[in-house]
Amino acid sequence: MDPKKHPNRFTNFWKKLGPGLITGASDDDPSGIATYSQAGAMFGLSTLWTALLSYPLMVAVQEMCARIGIVTRQGLTGVLKLHYPKPLLYGMILFSVPAIIINIGADIQAMGAVTNMLFPQIQPHWASVFFTLLLLVSIVFLPYKPLAAVLKYLCLSLLLYLIVPFIVKLDFPAILVHTFVPTLKFEKDYLIILVGILGTTISPYLFFWQTSMEVEEVGNRSNTIVVDKKLITNMRQDVDFGMFLTCLVFFFIILTTGTVLFEGGVHDINTVQDAAIALRPLAGDGAYWLFALGVIGTGMLAIPVLAGAVSYILAEAFDWAEGMNKKYYEAKGFYAVMAISLGLGLLFDYGGISPIDALLLAAVLYGITAPVLIAMVLHISNNSVIMGTFVNGRWSNFLGGAACVIMTAAASVLIYFLV
Repeated sequence: MDPKKHPNRFTNFWKKLGPGLITGASDDDPSGIATYSQAGAMFGLSTLWTALLSYPLMVAVQEMCARIGIVTRQGLTGVLKLHYPKPLLYGMILFSVPAIIINIGADIQAMGAVTNMLFPQIQPHWASVFFTLLLLVSIVFLPYKPLAAVLKYLCLSLLLYLIVPFIVKLDFPAILVHTFVPTLKFEKDYLIILVGILGTTISPYLFFWQTSMEVEEVGNRSNTIVVDKKLITNMRQDVDFGMFLTCLVFFFIILTTGTVLFEGGVHDINTVQDAAIALRPLAGDGAYWLFALGVIGTGMLAIPVLAGAVSYILAEAFDWAEGMNKKYYEAKGFYAVMAISLGLGLLFDYGGISPIDALLLAAVLYGITAPVLIAMVLHISNNSVIMGTFVNGRWSNFLGGAACVIMTAAASVLIYFLV
């Protein structure tokens, strides 16, 4: 029996993973890691339960986005443009694109700062320039298949965060309690952290990216592929696993910082480098290096997703040639937007804008757009004219509706405290 003709279950499963895995893993970007680190340092293990809350909501929203892409063969912007009023489309662009570019800038800054922390002889600005150019060249000149494979394997960098907690002593009874019994504190800082966790896990850029990448993935297999139950089932497995990885990693980051930093009396964490530096004397060099290297790996994964989301949004809005499976000369506008997004993100590193201020602004913009976009995704997914027989089931509507209500409440809380 030829083993090549009978791959094992893991190989089969890994081959099925694609846009869902990359989308989920990219959600744990450096700015997200900073938010989770703040949650753990400020409030210990009391926000661990948010991982269980976020998982089904993320799965529901991203599964709807993926199904829209597979059935319509259009990105989310294209569907909105074709079936909904233009002011709604341009409103989404107005709020989403600046938020994504700000997010790119915060991630580039974090990668540069962490590189300088690990290798002091390298200035953070030069490290940021290096990563920006490396990412730009990779995105523009690597064909789709190798780029998708690189992004998939970069997802493995998240596994670094599953190691860190076991370097220190864990309080397992407390972990179980805080995981399964929600803790609610009606305090400003605690509520803002909850809003931050929801905002960084259910982010609008992921909706656009997921939908467009499913179109790309299906088109890459065959132009005549039939949408059937098997294709939808494979997509759901991909989304389920990608979102599970996201929630598992953010659970472990809160577990690490909540155990080490909070118990060690370190409560003021503003950036990922703050978290890594604080871990070193309390948990040792191993935790310090693993935490810092994870930031670089997740940044390399997340920034192409963020920049790609901007390109898909604008290309579909203005009918430009699009797609990461195209050569740069076949989709000049698409790749130009990606380059400009990276360039603008890099300027944040030289503009004296702190990553925390940038992330706060991005959170406000995401908070305004997320509830509206989730409502639109729900409406599209229930529209039989657009989706045919692949409209939402009962659970998709229930969980998608819950996500919309919760994100609306989160946005209201954030705006209330800011105003």
